[in-house]
Amino acid sequence: MADYYDVLGVGKNASVAEIKSAYRKQALKWHPDRNKSSEATEKFKEVTHAYEILADPKKRELYDQYGSAAFERGGPGSTGQGFNYQQGPFSYTYTNMGGEGFPEGFDNFSDPFEIFEQFFGFRSPFSGSRRQARRDVYEIGLSFEEAVKGVEKDTVIKGKKKTIKIPAGVDNGMRIRFSDFDLMVNIRPSSTFKREGQDIILEKEISYPFAVLGGVIEVKTLEGDVRLKVRPGTQSGTTVRLRGQGIVYPNSNRRGDEYVVYRIRVPDRVSGKVKKLLEDLRNEME
Repeated sequence: MADYYDVLGVGKNASVAEIKSAYRKQALKWHPDRNKSSEATEKFKEVTHAYEILADPKKRELYDQYGSAAFERGGPGSTGQGFNYQQGPFSYTYTNMGGEGFPEGFDNFSDPFEIFEQFFGFRSPFSGSRRQARRDVYEIGLSFEEAVKGVEKDTVIKGKKKTIKIPAGVDNGMRIRFSDFDLMVNIRPSSTFKREGQDIILEKEISYPFAVLGGVIEVKTLEGDVRLKVRPGTQSGTTVRLRGQGIVYPNSNRRGDEYVVYRIRVPDRVSGKVKKLLEDLRNEME
């Protein structure tokens, strides 16, 4: 069992505020709706459990004294019962120890999954009554641009026409909770940008002479073209970060970043004159 302090990336003397801040960061990183790696689900459960223990003074005291064994069956802290949530491909477990509910210091969330509403702007499919019936889930297809900018869609739900407002910044696989149904978002990829969470990546080709000598180029962003200076001696794979030029977080003013990756373009064919110049250059450099 990993050390809970290491899981959250904090020291043993960390304050509750520091633990809360660390958990927010880790939860955003490993939330399965944002992180598509095979380990995301387990990592998310791990950081959530670590937070549950360390954010509660009594549980933290037990952990510091006995380690994780304090919360195993028969241990001094194992007086509660566990609840398992399963919806779609993901399964999460929340343990309420000693009937105390979720730890203090987390904005009085009655259910740990309500953190999603604060992080992502809409509710988790796991929130609400633990005994409620499974909700109807519908899928909606969006273009990359519609997901980035937000859009209103006319559709038919349960035989009734509805206009559904999709917030800007939703990601592929996210669920949006409406009053009586959930909506699963499927996003078609962009031909220009690669998306990683709220960040976008743009590969930009430059010629070899341009890479050697430097200059100014135009690159695409979500808000239009911008001019970018290329330094002399730029190598293929060099990455430039454009802060705040990425995708907005749903229901937030925060934005991700854009990363421009330079790729040196090598022509398939060259004229005799260019070939002679390249040979002279090669001889000069060697």
